[in-house]
Amino acid sequence: MSGVTTETPLQREEVRTIFEKGAPGRRAFACPELDVPRVDGLLPERFRRAEGPRLPEVSEPEIVRHYVRLSKRNFDLDSGFYPLGSCTMKHNPRLHERVAALPGHARLHPFQHPRRAQGALELMWNLERALGEISGLPHVSLQPSAGSHGELAGVLLSRAYHEDRGQTRSKVLTPDTAHGTNPATVTMAGLEVVKVATRADGGVDLDDLRAKATDDVACLMLTNPNTLGVFDSEIAQIAEIVHDAGAILYYDGANLNAIMGITRPGDMGFDIVHFNLHKSFTQPHGGGGPGSGPIAVSDRIAPYLMNPRIVRREDGSFDLDEHGYEKSIGRLRGFQGNYGCFVRAYAYIRSLGAAGLRDASETAVLNANYLLARLGDVAEYLPLAFGRLCMHEFVLSGAPMKRELGIKTLDLAKRLLDHGYHPPTVYFPLLVDEALLIEPTETETRETLDAFADAIKEILEEAREDPEIARHAPYTTPVRRLDEAGAAKHPVIRQSLD
Repeated sequence: MSGVTTETPLQREEVRTIFEKGAPGRRAFACPELDVPRVDGLLPERFRRAEGPRLPEVSEPEIVRHYVRLSKRNFDLDSGFYPLGSCTMKHNPRLHERVAALPGHARLHPFQHPRRAQGALELMWNLERALGEISGLPHVSLQPSAGSHGELAGVLLSRAYHEDRGQTRSKVLTPDTAHGTNPATVTMAGLEVVKVATRADGGVDLDDLRAKATDDVACLMLTNPNTLGVFDSEIAQIAEIVHDAGAILYYDGANLNAIMGITRPGDMGFDIVHFNLHKSFTQPHGGGGPGSGPIAVSDRIAPYLMNPRIVRREDGSFDLDEHGYEKSIGRLRGFQGNYGCFVRAYAYIRSLGAAGLRDASETAVLNANYLLARLGDVAEYLPLAFGRLCMHEFVLSGAPMKRELGIKTLDLAKRLLDHGYHPPTVYFPLLVDEALLIEPTETETRETLDAFADAIKEILEEAREDPEIARHAPYTTPVRRLDEAGAAKHPVIRQSLD
Protein backbone atom coordinates (compact mmCIF):
# COMPACT_ATOMS: atom_id res chain seq x y z
CA MET A 1 0.00 0.00 0.00
CA SER A 2 1.34 3.44 -0.92
CA GLY A 3 1.53 6.31 1.55
CA VAL A 4 2.12 4.05 4.60
CA THR A 5 4.69 5.25 7.13
CA THR A 6 7.01 3.16 9.28
CA GLU A 7 6.44 2.60 12.98
CA THR A 8 6.69 5.61 15.29
CA PRO A 9 8.82 5.53 18.47
CA LEU A 10 5.71 5.27 20.63
CA GLN A 11 4.56 2.28 18.58
CA ARG A 12 7.90 0.53 19.03
CA GLU A 13 8.07 1.23 22.76
CA GLU A 14 6.98 -1.58 25.06
CA VAL A 15 4.07 -0.29 27.12
CA ARG A 16 4.45 -0.79 30.86
CA THR A 17 2.38 0.45 33.75
CA ILE A 18 3.87 2.49 36.58
CA PHE A 19 3.61 -0.63 38.76
CA GLU A 20 6.05 -2.45 36.45
CA LYS A 21 8.69 0.26 36.74
CA GLY A 22 11.18 1.21 39.42
CA ALA A 23 13.05 -0.78 42.06
CA PRO A 24 12.97 -1.12 45.86
CA GLY A 25 14.32 1.93 47.64
CA ARG A 26 13.85 4.47 44.86
CA ARG A 27 12.10 7.64 45.95
CA ALA A 28 10.72 10.79 44.37
CA PHE A 29 9.88 12.32 47.74
CA ALA A 30 10.91 11.80 51.35
CA CYS A 31 8.39 12.59 54.06
CA PRO A 32 9.63 14.76 56.95
CA GLU A 33 10.06 13.23 60.36
CA LEU A 34 6.89 12.96 62.43
CA ASP A 35 6.65 16.12 64.56
CA VAL A 36 3.60 15.17 66.67
CA PRO A 37 3.24 12.44 69.30
CA ARG A 38 2.67 8.96 67.83
CA VAL A 39 -0.53 7.33 69.10
CA ASP A 40 -1.33 3.71 68.32
CA GLY A 41 -4.76 2.14 68.39
CA LEU A 42 -6.71 5.04 66.85
CA LEU A 43 -7.69 2.81 63.92
CA PRO A 44 -9.42 -0.46 64.91
CA GLU A 45 -7.27 -3.49 64.25
CA ARG A 46 -9.72 -4.97 61.75
CA PHE A 47 -9.14 -1.98 59.47
CA ARG A 48 -5.33 -2.04 59.66
CA ARG A 49 -3.21 -3.56 56.91
CA ALA A 50 -1.42 -6.79 57.63
CA GLU A 51 1.27 -5.78 55.13
CA GLY A 52 2.25 -2.62 53.32
CA PRO A 53 0.53 -1.59 50.06
CA ARG A 54 2.19 -2.76 46.83
CA LEU A 55 3.00 0.71 45.55
CA PRO A 56 5.61 1.43 42.87
CA GLU A 57 8.97 2.78 44.01
CA VAL A 58 10.06 5.16 41.25
CA SER A 59 12.43 8.11 40.98
CA GLU A 60 11.14 11.57 40.10
CA PRO A 61 12.58 11.64 36.54
CA GLU A 62 10.99 8.27 35.77
CA ILE A 63 7.63 9.43 37.11
CA VAL A 64 7.76 12.57 34.94
CA ARG A 65 8.78 10.58 31.86
CA HIS A 66 6.09 7.98 32.44
CA TYR A 67 3.23 10.46 32.57
CA VAL A 68 4.58 12.65 29.77
CA ARG A 69 4.75 9.56 27.55
CA LEU A 70 1.18 8.71 28.49
CA SER A 71 0.06 12.24 27.61
CA LYS A 72 1.64 11.85 24.16
CA ARG A 73 -0.50 8.78 23.54
CA ASN A 74 -3.68 10.85 23.79
CA PHE A 75 -5.09 13.31 21.31
CA ASP A 76 -5.85 16.63 23.01
CA LEU A 77 -7.36 19.99 22.11
CA ASP A 78 -4.09 21.78 22.87
CA SER A 79 -2.34 19.97 20.03
CA GLY A 80 -4.96 19.70 17.31
CA PHE A 81 -8.44 20.30 15.88
CA TYR A 82 -11.13 18.36 17.76
CA PRO A 83 -14.42 18.58 15.77
CA LEU A 84 -16.23 15.98 17.87
CA GLY A 85 -19.88 16.53 17.00
CA SER A 86 -22.31 17.29 19.83
CA CYS A 87 -19.45 17.65 22.33
CA THR A 88 -18.46 21.31 21.76
CA MET A 89 -14.74 20.75 22.23
CA LYS A 90 -13.80 24.43 22.29
CA HIS A 91 -10.65 25.98 23.70
CA ASN A 92 -10.60 26.53 27.46
CA PRO A 93 -9.15 30.00 28.20
CA ARG A 94 -6.09 29.79 30.43
CA LEU A 95 -7.19 32.89 32.30
CA HIS A 96 -10.07 30.91 33.76
CA GLU A 97 -7.71 28.13 34.83
CA ARG A 98 -5.66 30.67 36.75
CA VAL A 99 -8.77 32.07 38.40
CA ALA A 100 -9.90 28.60 39.47
CA ALA A 101 -6.42 27.94 40.89
CA LEU A 102 -6.50 30.96 43.23
CA PRO A 103 -6.04 29.70 46.82
CA GLY A 104 -9.44 30.96 47.95
CA HIS A 105 -11.04 28.72 45.34
CA ALA A 106 -8.68 25.77 45.05
CA ARG A 107 -8.18 25.30 48.81
CA LEU A 108 -11.76 25.74 49.90
CA HIS A 109 -12.80 22.66 51.87
CA PRO A 110 -16.25 21.22 51.05
CA PHE A 111 -17.04 20.99 54.78
CA GLN A 112 -16.30 24.70 55.28
CA HIS A 113 -19.10 26.41 57.21
CA PRO A 114 -21.15 28.82 55.03
CA ARG A 115 -20.13 31.75 57.29
CA ARG A 116 -16.52 31.17 56.21
CA ALA A 117 -17.32 30.55 52.53
CA GLN A 118 -19.16 33.76 51.70
CA GLY A 119 -17.11 34.48 48.58
CA ALA A 120 -17.79 31.05 47.14
CA LEU A 121 -21.51 31.24 47.91
CA GLU A 122 -21.70 34.70 46.35
CA LEU A 123 -20.01 33.43 43.18
CA MET A 124 -22.45 30.50 43.03
CA TRP A 125 -25.40 32.82 43.65
CA ASN A 126 -24.27 35.11 40.83
CA LEU A 127 -23.69 32.15 38.51
CA GLU A 128 -27.25 30.98 39.18
CA ARG A 129 -28.58 34.43 38.28
CA ALA A 130 -26.49 34.48 35.08
CA LEU A 131 -27.60 31.02 33.97
CA GLY A 132 -31.19 31.98 34.72
CA GLU A 133 -30.87 35.00 32.44
CA ILE A 134 -29.21 32.99 29.66
CA SER A 135 -31.91 30.31 29.77
CA GLY A 136 -34.91 32.56 30.38
CA LEU A 137 -35.85 30.51 33.46
CA PRO A 138 -35.47 32.16 36.86
CA HIS A 139 -34.76 29.29 39.27
CA VAL A 140 -31.40 27.49 39.11
CA SER A 141 -29.66 24.67 40.98
CA LEU A 142 -25.96 24.04 40.45
CA GLN A 143 -26.03 20.64 42.13
CA PRO A 144 -25.99 18.13 39.20
CA SER A 145 -22.53 16.77 38.46
CA ALA A 146 -22.83 16.40 34.67
CA GLY A 147 -25.21 16.86 31.75
CA SER A 148 -26.60 13.35 32.23
CA HIS A 149 -27.07 14.10 35.95
CA GLY A 150 -28.92 17.28 34.97
CA GLU A 151 -31.12 15.17 32.71
CA LEU A 152 -31.92 12.87 35.62
CA ALA A 153 -32.79 15.90 37.75
CA GLY A 154 -35.10 17.19 35.02
CA VAL A 155 -36.97 13.89 34.68
CA LEU A 156 -37.27 13.54 38.47
CA LEU A 157 -38.60 17.10 38.71
CA SER A 158 -41.17 16.32 36.01
CA ARG A 159 -42.26 13.21 37.88
CA ALA A 160 -42.51 15.12 41.16
CA TYR A 161 -44.61 17.84 39.51
CA HIS A 162 -47.17 15.32 38.26
CA GLU A 163 -47.20 13.26 41.46
CA ASP A 164 -47.92 16.43 43.44
CA ARG A 165 -51.09 16.74 41.35
CA GLY A 166 -52.11 13.16 41.97
CA GLN A 167 -51.19 12.06 38.45
CA THR A 168 -49.22 8.98 37.47
CA ARG A 169 -47.48 9.66 34.19
CA SER A 170 -45.12 6.90 33.10
CA LYS A 171 -43.93 7.94 29.61
CA VAL A 172 -41.27 10.35 28.36
CA LEU A 173 -41.11 11.37 24.71
CA THR A 174 -37.69 11.61 23.03
CA PRO A 175 -36.98 12.33 19.34
CA ASP A 176 -35.15 9.64 17.38
CA THR A 177 -32.27 12.16 17.07
CA ALA A 178 -31.90 12.37 20.87
CA HIS A 179 -28.61 11.88 22.69
CA GLY A 180 -28.10 8.37 23.98
CA THR A 181 -28.18 9.61 27.55
CA ASN A 182 -31.82 10.68 27.17
CA PRO A 183 -33.38 7.20 27.01
CA ALA A 184 -30.87 5.92 29.57
CA THR A 185 -31.88 8.71 31.96
CA VAL A 186 -35.58 8.01 31.48
CA THR A 187 -35.08 4.32 32.23
CA MET A 188 -32.99 5.13 35.30
CA ALA A 189 -35.81 7.34 36.59
CA GLY A 190 -38.23 4.40 36.30
CA LEU A 191 -40.17 5.75 33.31
CA GLU A 192 -40.79 4.50 29.79
CA VAL A 193 -39.17 5.91 26.64
CA VAL A 194 -41.39 6.69 23.64
CA LYS A 195 -39.61 7.78 20.47
CA VAL A 196 -40.94 10.58 18.28
CA ALA A 197 -40.18 10.58 14.56
CA THR A 198 -38.24 13.21 12.60
CA ARG A 199 -39.52 15.03 9.51
CA ALA A 200 -37.63 15.09 6.23
CA ASP A 201 -36.35 18.60 7.07
CA GLY A 202 -34.86 17.42 10.38
CA GLY A 203 -37.52 18.78 12.76
CA VAL A 204 -39.93 16.92 15.04
CA ASP A 205 -42.78 15.17 13.22
CA LEU A 206 -45.76 17.11 14.62
CA ASP A 207 -48.34 14.50 13.61
CA ASP A 208 -46.38 11.79 15.39
CA LEU A 209 -45.96 14.06 18.41
CA ARG A 210 -49.71 14.76 18.58
CA ALA A 211 -50.49 11.07 18.40
CA LYS A 212 -48.09 10.23 21.24
CA ALA A 213 -48.71 13.25 23.53
CA THR A 214 -51.26 11.40 25.63
CA ASP A 215 -52.32 11.98 29.23
CA ASP A 216 -49.76 9.47 30.52
CA VAL A 217 -46.78 11.46 29.16
CA ALA A 218 -44.66 13.19 31.79
CA CYS A 219 -42.46 15.27 29.48
CA LEU A 220 -40.82 15.69 26.11
CA MET A 221 -36.99 15.81 26.16
CA LEU A 222 -35.83 17.97 23.28
CA THR A 223 -32.60 19.55 22.03
CA ASN A 224 -32.97 22.68 19.89
CA PRO A 225 -31.05 22.95 17.69
CA ASN A 226 -31.04 19.19 17.54
CA THR A 227 -28.26 16.72 16.91
CA LEU A 228 -28.70 17.12 13.16
CA GLY A 229 -27.68 20.77 13.53
CA VAL A 230 -31.22 21.87 12.67
CA PHE A 231 -33.14 24.51 14.62
CA ASP A 232 -36.76 23.39 14.83
CA SER A 233 -38.81 26.31 13.53
CA GLU A 234 -41.99 24.67 14.89
CA ILE A 235 -40.84 24.94 18.51
CA ALA A 236 -43.77 27.15 19.57
CA GLN A 237 -46.22 24.59 18.17
CA ILE A 238 -44.31 21.76 19.82
CA ALA A 239 -44.54 23.54 23.17
CA GLU A 240 -48.28 24.05 22.69
CA ILE A 241 -48.88 20.37 21.92
CA VAL A 242 -46.88 19.23 24.96
CA HIS A 243 -48.48 21.72 27.37
CA ASP A 244 -51.98 20.97 26.08
CA ALA A 245 -51.34 17.36 27.06
CA GLY A 246 -50.45 18.54 30.58
CA ALA A 247 -46.83 17.49 30.15
CA ILE A 248 -43.51 19.25 30.80
CA LEU A 249 -41.18 20.49 28.05
CA TYR A 250 -37.55 19.72 28.90
CA TYR A 251 -34.52 21.25 27.13
CA ASP A 252 -31.36 19.21 26.78
CA GLY A 253 -28.71 21.95 26.84
CA ALA A 254 -26.07 20.01 24.92
CA ASN A 255 -26.39 22.36 21.94
CA LEU A 256 -26.81 25.62 23.82
CA ASN A 257 -23.58 26.85 22.24
CA ALA A 258 -25.56 27.67 19.07
CA ILE A 259 -28.07 30.06 20.65
CA MET A 260 -26.50 31.81 23.67
CA GLY A 261 -27.52 35.45 23.68
CA ILE A 262 -29.64 34.98 20.56
CA THR A 263 -32.68 33.18 21.94
CA ARG A 264 -33.61 31.50 25.22
CA PRO A 265 -35.22 28.12 25.93
CA GLY A 266 -37.58 29.71 28.45
CA ASP A 267 -38.88 32.04 25.76
CA MET A 268 -39.51 29.04 23.50
CA GLY A 269 -41.79 27.50 26.11
CA PHE A 270 -39.44 25.12 27.90
CA ASP A 271 -40.07 24.44 31.60
CA ILE A 272 -36.72 22.86 32.45
CA VAL A 273 -33.21 23.35 31.03
CA HIS A 274 -29.94 21.68 31.88
CA PHE A 275 -26.59 23.26 31.04
CA ASN A 276 -23.30 21.58 30.21
CA LEU A 277 -20.72 23.87 31.79
CA HIS A 278 -18.04 21.66 30.23
CA LYS A 279 -19.40 22.46 26.74
CA SER A 280 -20.78 25.96 26.35
CA PHE A 281 -18.93 27.53 29.28
CA THR A 282 -15.40 26.12 28.75
CA GLN A 283 -15.01 23.92 31.76
CA PRO A 284 -12.51 21.32 30.48
CA HIS A 285 -14.04 17.91 29.89
CA GLY A 286 -12.92 14.45 28.98
CA GLY A 287 -10.96 11.89 30.96
CA GLY A 288 -13.80 11.15 33.35
CA GLY A 289 -14.57 14.54 34.82
CA PRO A 290 -15.27 16.51 36.77
CA GLY A 291 -18.31 17.89 34.98
CA SER A 292 -21.21 20.08 35.85
CA GLY A 293 -24.82 20.10 34.68
CA PRO A 294 -26.79 22.89 36.42
CA ILE A 295 -30.53 22.99 35.89
CA ALA A 296 -32.90 25.95 35.47
CA VAL A 297 -36.68 25.75 35.85
CA SER A 298 -39.84 27.82 35.55
CA ASP A 299 -41.93 29.05 38.47
CA ARG A 300 -44.22 26.02 38.47
CA ILE A 301 -41.28 23.60 38.75
CA ALA A 302 -39.35 25.64 41.36
CA PRO A 303 -41.01 24.07 44.46
CA TYR A 304 -39.47 20.71 43.54
CA LEU A 305 -35.86 21.86 43.03
CA MET A 306 -33.07 20.13 44.93
CA ASN A 307 -32.00 21.07 48.46
CA PRO A 308 -30.17 22.76 50.01
CA ARG A 309 -30.57 26.04 48.11
CA ILE A 310 -28.27 29.03 48.03
CA VAL A 311 -30.06 32.03 49.56
CA ARG A 312 -29.16 35.64 50.22
CA ARG A 313 -30.25 36.88 53.63
CA GLU A 314 -31.64 40.36 54.31
CA ASP A 315 -28.26 41.48 55.66
CA GLY A 316 -26.63 40.57 52.32
CA SER A 317 -24.92 37.40 53.57
CA PHE A 318 -25.29 34.04 51.83
CA ASP A 319 -26.29 30.69 53.24
CA LEU A 320 -27.39 27.15 52.37
CA ASP A 321 -31.05 26.64 53.23
CA GLU A 322 -33.26 23.54 53.13
CA HIS A 323 -36.16 24.65 55.29
CA GLY A 324 -39.60 25.34 53.90
CA TYR A 325 -39.16 23.32 50.72
CA GLU A 326 -41.36 20.36 51.56
CA LYS A 327 -41.95 19.44 47.91
CA SER A 328 -38.23 19.29 47.02
CA ILE A 329 -36.91 16.09 45.44
CA GLY A 330 -34.07 16.37 47.98
CA ARG A 331 -30.33 16.23 47.48
CA LEU A 332 -28.87 14.64 44.33
CA ARG A 333 -25.23 14.57 45.39
CA GLY A 334 -22.85 15.27 48.24
CA PHE A 335 -21.94 18.91 48.82
CA GLN A 336 -23.02 21.56 46.31
CA GLY A 337 -21.42 20.45 43.05
CA ASN A 338 -18.00 20.63 41.44
CA TYR A 339 -16.99 24.09 42.56
CA GLY A 340 -14.02 24.52 40.22
CA CYS A 341 -16.41 24.15 37.29
CA PHE A 342 -18.50 27.00 38.67
CA VAL A 343 -15.48 29.30 38.94
CA ARG A 344 -14.43 28.70 35.33
CA ALA A 345 -17.96 29.08 33.98
CA TYR A 346 -18.57 32.29 35.92
CA ALA A 347 -15.22 33.70 34.77
CA TYR A 348 -16.16 32.86 31.17
CA ILE A 349 -19.54 34.58 31.43
CA ARG A 350 -18.07 37.68 33.09
CA SER A 351 -15.18 37.81 30.60
CA LEU A 352 -17.46 37.75 27.56
CA GLY A 353 -20.57 39.49 28.86
CA ALA A 354 -23.92 39.28 27.08
CA ALA A 355 -22.58 40.58 23.76
CA GLY A 356 -19.62 38.20 23.91
CA LEU A 357 -21.80 35.16 24.50
CA ARG A 358 -23.90 36.08 21.50
CA ASP A 359 -20.77 36.60 19.42
CA ALA A 360 -19.48 33.15 20.48
CA SER A 361 -22.68 31.49 19.30
CA GLU A 362 -22.82 33.44 16.05
CA THR A 363 -19.20 32.55 15.31
CA ALA A 364 -19.85 28.87 16.10
CA VAL A 365 -22.72 28.87 13.60
CA LEU A 366 -20.62 30.76 11.04
CA ASN A 367 -17.71 28.33 11.39
CA ALA A 368 -20.00 25.33 10.96
CA ASN A 369 -21.60 26.73 7.83
CA TYR A 370 -18.23 27.77 6.40
CA LEU A 371 -16.84 24.26 6.89
CA LEU A 372 -20.04 22.79 5.44
CA ALA A 373 -19.59 24.98 2.35
CA ARG A 374 -15.93 23.93 2.00
CA LEU A 375 -16.97 20.28 2.16
CA GLY A 376 -19.43 20.91 -0.65
CA ASP A 377 -16.52 19.97 -2.94
CA VAL A 378 -16.91 16.34 -1.80
CA ALA A 379 -20.71 16.29 -1.49
CA GLU A 380 -20.96 13.52 -4.08
CA TYR A 381 -19.38 11.22 -1.48
CA LEU A 382 -20.36 12.99 1.78
CA PRO A 383 -23.71 14.76 1.28
CA LEU A 384 -25.44 16.78 3.98
CA ALA A 385 -28.02 14.49 5.60
CA PHE A 386 -30.68 17.13 6.38
CA GLY A 387 -31.37 20.67 5.16
CA ARG A 388 -29.14 23.07 3.24
CA LEU A 389 -27.54 25.05 6.06
CA CYS A 390 -26.87 24.22 9.71
CA MET A 391 -26.53 25.72 13.14
CA HIS A 392 -23.37 24.92 15.16
CA GLU A 393 -22.89 21.40 13.76
CA PHE A 394 -23.94 19.28 10.80
CA VAL A 395 -24.32 15.63 9.82
CA LEU A 396 -22.91 14.15 6.63
CA SER A 397 -23.81 10.73 5.29
CA GLY A 398 -20.94 8.49 4.22
CA ALA A 399 -23.24 6.07 2.40
CA PRO A 400 -22.21 7.27 -1.12
CA MET A 401 -18.55 7.16 -0.08
CA LYS A 402 -18.95 3.57 1.10
CA ARG A 403 -20.75 2.61 -2.09
CA GLU A 404 -18.53 4.43 -4.59
CA LEU A 405 -15.09 4.35 -2.96
CA GLY A 406 -15.32 1.25 -0.79
CA ILE A 407 -14.41 2.92 2.51
CA LYS A 408 -16.66 3.36 5.52
CA THR A 409 -17.11 6.35 7.79
CA LEU A 410 -14.92 4.59 10.36
CA ASP A 411 -12.12 4.27 7.80
CA LEU A 412 -12.28 8.00 7.02
CA ALA A 413 -12.24 8.79 10.74
CA LYS A 414 -9.19 6.60 11.37
CA ARG A 415 -7.31 8.07 8.41
CA LEU A 416 -7.94 11.62 9.69
CA LEU A 417 -5.76 10.74 12.69
CA ASP A 418 -2.78 10.35 10.35
CA HIS A 419 -3.43 13.90 9.13
CA GLY A 420 -3.31 15.22 12.71
CA TYR A 421 -7.04 15.69 13.31
CA HIS A 422 -9.30 14.10 15.86
CA PRO A 423 -12.18 12.44 13.99
CA PRO A 424 -15.70 13.84 14.20
CA THR A 425 -18.40 11.77 15.87
CA VAL A 426 -19.23 8.72 13.74
CA TYR A 427 -22.39 6.60 13.38
CA PHE A 428 -24.49 9.07 15.37
CA PRO A 429 -27.26 10.12 15.12
CA LEU A 430 -28.51 6.64 14.33
CA LEU A 431 -31.08 7.66 11.71
CA VAL A 432 -28.31 8.76 9.29
CA ASP A 433 -26.58 5.99 7.32
CA GLU A 434 -22.78 6.09 7.87
CA ALA A 435 -23.19 9.31 9.86
CA LEU A 436 -20.37 11.83 10.36
CA LEU A 437 -21.29 14.53 12.92
CA ILE A 438 -18.99 17.58 12.77
CA GLU A 439 -18.84 20.54 15.19
CA PRO A 440 -15.97 23.01 14.65
CA THR A 441 -16.88 25.44 17.51
CA GLU A 442 -16.16 29.17 17.53
CA THR A 443 -12.54 28.96 18.69
CA GLU A 444 -11.09 27.55 15.45
CA THR A 445 -9.55 29.73 12.75
CA ARG A 446 -10.47 29.78 9.08
CA GLU A 447 -7.06 28.32 8.25
CA THR A 448 -7.74 25.32 10.49
CA LEU A 449 -11.12 24.70 8.88
CA ASP A 450 -9.60 24.99 5.40
CA ALA A 451 -6.85 22.50 6.26
CA PHE A 452 -9.38 20.05 7.71
CA ALA A 453 -11.55 20.23 4.57
CA ASP A 454 -8.45 19.73 2.43
CA ALA A 455 -7.49 16.65 4.47
CA ILE A 456 -10.88 15.04 3.90
CA LYS A 457 -10.65 15.78 0.19
CA GLU A 458 -7.15 14.27 0.08
CA ILE A 459 -8.31 11.10 1.85
CA LEU A 460 -11.16 10.65 -0.61
CA GLU A 461 -8.84 11.16 -3.59
CA GLU A 462 -6.45 8.63 -2.04
CA ALA A 463 -9.31 6.13 -1.58
CA ARG A 464 -10.22 6.51 -5.23
CA GLU A 465 -6.75 5.14 -6.05
CA ASP A 466 -6.26 2.68 -3.19
CA PRO A 467 -9.05 2.20 -0.61
CA GLU A 468 -6.90 -0.26 1.36
CA ILE A 469 -4.90 2.62 2.81
CA ALA A 470 -7.90 4.03 4.69
CA ARG A 471 -9.15 0.56 5.59
CA HIS A 472 -6.02 -0.11 7.63
CA ALA A 473 -5.48 3.37 9.08
CA PRO A 474 -4.25 4.84 11.35
CA TYR A 475 -0.52 4.32 10.83
CA THR A 476 1.13 7.11 12.83
CA THR A 477 -0.73 6.94 16.16
CA PRO A 478 0.80 5.24 19.22
CA VAL A 479 -1.78 2.45 18.90
CA ARG A 480 -2.95 1.11 15.56
CA ARG A 481 -6.52 0.07 14.76
CA LEU A 482 -7.97 -2.13 17.50
CA ASP A 483 -10.35 -5.06 17.40
CA GLU A 484 -13.06 -3.12 19.24
CA ALA A 485 -15.66 -5.88 18.93
CA GLY A 486 -13.24 -8.43 20.34
CA ALA A 487 -12.24 -6.12 23.17
CA ALA A 488 -15.89 -5.63 24.10
CA LYS A 489 -16.60 -9.36 24.06
CA HIS A 490 -13.42 -10.37 25.91
CA PRO A 491 -12.33 -7.43 28.09
CA VAL A 492 -9.13 -7.66 30.10
CA ILE A 493 -9.73 -5.56 33.20
CA ARG A 494 -7.07 -6.91 35.57
CA GLN A 495 -3.32 -7.26 35.25
CA SER A 496 -1.24 -9.67 37.24
CA LEU A 497 1.95 -8.17 38.66
CA ASP A 498 3.40 -11.56 39.54
